[in-house]
Amino acid sequence: MASTTTLEFEKPIVELESKIEEMKALADTLDIQPQIDDLERQIEILRSEIYRNLTRWQRVQIARHPDRPYTLDYITHCFTDFIELHGDRAYRDDPAIVAGLATLNGRHVMVVGHQKGRDTKSNLYRNFGMPNPEGYRKAYRLFETAEKFGLPVICLLDTPGAFPGLEAEERGQAEAIARNLKLMSQLKTPIVIVVIGEGASGGALGIGIGNRVLMLENAWYSVIAPESCSSILWRSWDYKEQAAEALRLGATDLIKVKVIDRIVPEPVGGAHRDPVAMFQTMVETLTEELDALCKLSGETLVKERRAKFYDMGVWTEA
Repeated sequence: MASTTTLEFEKPIVELESKIEEMKALADTLDIQPQIDDLERQIEILRSEIYRNLTRWQRVQIARHPDRPYTLDYITHCFTDFIELHGDRAYRDDPAIVAGLATLNGRHVMVVGHQKGRDTKSNLYRNFGMPNPEGYRKAYRLFETAEKFGLPVICLLDTPGAFPGLEAEERGQAEAIARNLKLMSQLKTPIVIVVIGEGASGGALGIGIGNRVLMLENAWYSVIAPESCSSILWRSWDYKEQAAEALRLGATDLIKVKVIDRIVPEPVGGAHRDPVAMFQTMVETLTEELDALCKLSGETLVKERRAKFYDMGVWTEA
């Protein structure tokens, strides 16, 4: 998929690609195919080099890339028979969280995930992927439904955070997230979490308690966004790169401290560069994880899930 957005560190690649296009326009009159082939090899080498040495801030930028696959893209291309379910049965439906029944390689599952928009209109409709309390209550309702019918749960995380507006707080944002944390720690059905883009704070954790927590190679997962961290520590957003480094929010950082269990590789250049390959990798990964988890009893799933989160962090008892 051709990207319409070029990140700063990708500009050397784009310049070479533009040069190749110019040369291809002259290929009918000049014998320059060997030079074109040589440049294409240089581009692949350069791209591999750049993406092998990304900073944490650069990975944050990739995670936010507007062409990156979102939850509905994965649902469309990785699952079949998707039936979206709406509403929290209390206030309204929240388009920032999409959820429903689906089939993955013949296995019936419940899929829940954050959804951003692609343009101004859809971003306003999806609230930029920031759920309100009713979004978490919708997820709560469907988690219960999944357990009732013995369906594994798959959650796709991609949000800049829960919506911080006054109206969300008035409707019980913190309480809605807290109830989800409690429920997900008790569900006697397999839960697989995948951070596909941004995993910010309680907004992500509100649907993020699982037996297995996976993370795409260029996603990020942290208690706070780099810009907000910079604003608090330095009273300015200008130090967001330093904040990203200090937060250690990348997949390779988090697997070392066992916050996540597995890194899902992306195509060179990011998931948006070759979404077809990314979808295939996702299907294979989710199938493998569910094959293992579905062999366990409900009691074992709950016990292992709780132990996983209890073991995080360091503390002392007085």
